[in-house]
Amino acid sequence: MGNYLICILGPTAIGKTKVSIDIAKAFDTEIISCDSRQFYKEMQIGTAVPSEEELAQVQHHFIQHLSIFEDYSVGDYEKEALKKIDELFQNKNILCLTGGSGLYQKAVLKGLDYFPNVDKTIRKKLNATFENEGIKSLQEQLKRLDPEYYATVDTQNPHRLIRALEICIGTSKPYSSFINTNKTANRDFKVLKIGLTADRKIIYKRIEQRVDKMFDNGLLKEAQSLYQYKNLNALQTVGYKELFEHFDGNLTLDEAKAEIKKNTRRYAKRQLTWYRKQDDIKWFGYDAEIDEILEYIKSLSIIKP
Repeated sequence: MGNYLICILGPTAIGKTKVSIDIAKAFDTEIISCDSRQFYKEMQIGTAVPSEEELAQVQHHFIQHLSIFEDYSVGDYEKEALKKIDELFQNKNILCLTGGSGLYQKAVLKGLDYFPNVDKTIRKKLNATFENEGIKSLQEQLKRLDPEYYATVDTQNPHRLIRALEICIGTSKPYSSFINTNKTANRDFKVLKIGLTADRKIIYKRIEQRVDKMFDNGLLKEAQSLYQYKNLNALQTVGYKELFEHFDGNLTLDEAKAEIKKNTRRYAKRQLTWYRKQDDIKWFGYDAEIDEILEYIKSLSIIKP
């Protein structure tokens, strides 16, 4: 029978948190988060961290366990998450993995892709390009050199753009050509993927409602408290960088709010593109009854008596 990691997938704002908690409660288990935005304790409102009430219902791991001042890579996460998963499987045969960060999810399920070392001066030049010409120059370069990866990457995150470009330039090959080329790493567990989805209009409406709720809950004040640290990598993300532009005087508050909604919609679109490449996901509507999902899981006979 073996151990199973149940992955709850889907675009942002689709309702993964609630379904994950319901599944974890039903099988008396715990949740591993792979949402890289929710790792940082200074970023609560803008990353839609589960509420205290939700966190109290089920034991969660890798939520607000870091500070924005700490360096933390996807490789660090892979090692720590696998260690925690192995530890929890000593007493349970089912665990939940949830979150919208596809790269971090992939690190746990399959391991990281190998990327060759490249000349370090390339990154320095790209950083200088970003400082002098802005993010648009990086976007245009990546779109030209690797349109496939450009379609899935967070195009507003300079760190991600620079990382991809240094590989493209340093190897004369697309960054995407190094992704998914390796054999899957050996894992001592089986994987069951549960996806939540909806019509795109519904997803976008839920995003609008979530962003409005974030502002009602104090996102503006939270972003203001982090403004002096705006250049940290952890803060190069939707919900904060737009408000930093507002504080810089480049956007009105209404414009910043509209940008957050627009960029979150783009993020959801990239997530859907990522998931479409996976043919092993069992999809449910976002409004499916939890009993329907639980019945499906139970029908697979993966729970030890």
